[in-house]
Amino acid sequence: MTTSLSPKAAESRLTGRIGPTHLERLAIVYVRQSTPQQIERNQESTRLQYALVERATQLGWSADQVVVIDDDLGRSGQSIEGRPGFQRLVAEVGLDHVGIILGIEMSRLARSCRDWYQLLEICAVFGTLLGDTEGIYDQSC
Repeated sequence: MTTSLSPKAAESRLTGRIGPTHLERLAIVYVRQSTPQQIERNQESTRLQYALVERATQLGWSADQVVVIDDDLGRSGQSIEGRPGFQRLVAEVGLDHVGIILGIEMSRLARSCRDWYQLLEICAVFGTLLGDTEGIYDQSC
């Protein structure tokens, strides 16, 4: 028999990973589309990504702690090269400024395994959470 969680119980399960140390740091919303054509044709996706600002405040961050990094709109995720937004994201995590990174789908942050694993490793070291529409993930566990 399958049981489903009530919306409140499901939300509690997700937010249970968020602690005071996360909330003291920034929530970064990373917005990216791979090509200029995707920006034009997939406006709903872009809108959903920007809407994660509201999600961050629902999770407990104040509006002034939410930073949108959208420098990589229209840039491929194949490599960190030519992606100043992703480079800034990694730097902010490495400076221990970030409590959570929010994106529509975490796997879209980086298409290069090297870049993806670098981000996961640095998130684990600094206790930075990752959040997408499916859940909140703690790499330090």
